[in-house]
Amino acid sequence: QVQLVESGGGLVQPGGSLRLSCAASGIIFNMNHMGWYRQAPGKQRELIAVITNSDHTNYLDSVKGRFTISRDNAKNTLYLQMNSLESEDTAVYYCNAAEVLRQLYVKRFDTWGQGTQVTVGL
Repeated sequence: QVQLVESGGGLVQPGGSLRLSCAASGIIFNMNHMGWYRQAPGKQRELIAVITNSDHTNYLDSVKGRFTISRDNAKNTLYLQMNSLESEDTAVYYCNAAEVLRQLYVKRFDTWGQGTQVTVGL
């Protein structure tokens, strides 16, 4: 069974940093593209960063230059380093595998983890 466990969120001041982790099991981790998603209250979940199985990365414009996605295949773990955090980054952050469908990345698995809450504020 697919299990995705996100951690590392918390309350941080604007301009601060957090590092999120995603522990994955039940998947062939090194063969999957992986992505970070976030969902703000009352909003749709959105894909913000992708890392492919060959370590190519892509980012949503609003986080580009501030966030860095990485992976440790030996640990089946995905990371998101978030710097220069802004109030607009407040959301629940999720991870999932991603696949290319008609030239777009889409989530692969229907199973989501519990997510980890990131709150940016004073």
